Amino acid sequence: MQTIVFTAVLDLIGINPFVALPEGVLQQLFTQSGKSKSPIPVQGTVNGKPYQQSLVKFAGQWRLYINLTMLDNSPKRVGETIKVSIAYDPGDRSIPANPGFLEALAENKEAMQVFETLTPSLQKEMIRYISLLKTEKSVALNIKKAIDFLLGKGRFIGRAGITIKK
Repeated sequence: MQTIVFTAVLDLIGINPFVALPEGVLQQLFTQSGKSKSPIPVQGTVNGKPYQQSLVKFAGQWRLYINLTMLDNSPKRVGETIKVSIAYDPGDRSIPANPGFLEALAENKEAMQVFETLTPSLQKEMIRYISLLKTEKSVALNIKKAIDFLLGKGRFIGRAGITIKK
């Protein structure tokens, strides 16, 4: 993919630093990705430091959020002009589900049915959360919490349990 380089002023929405993309850059990314709907996976550099991110449209404006791993002290640098390179990233970003979570879903058909009705983003959030845990004890505890959550019993990933409509 062709890398596009531009400079932009670091801005802030709420607590989130971001840069708005120039219209010409957006059009090139739409062409590269073959779509003009959010999110668009991208990669590049910010002031020479590599990143992998998703370009999103929020409140009518396309934004590249600039987090602390992309730019040190980014919230304190609002107003600074930064150099950004960006290109569509067609690589696979999927995270494999933890085998224990898949097994627990297979053993509980009701939880599996609820999981399958969730939005893809919520499914991905649950899978990511469990997959990134570091200890087997944490994994086991959170798999139980996830199943309970799907059955409407308790909280998981900062959300109240799912209400099951029968």
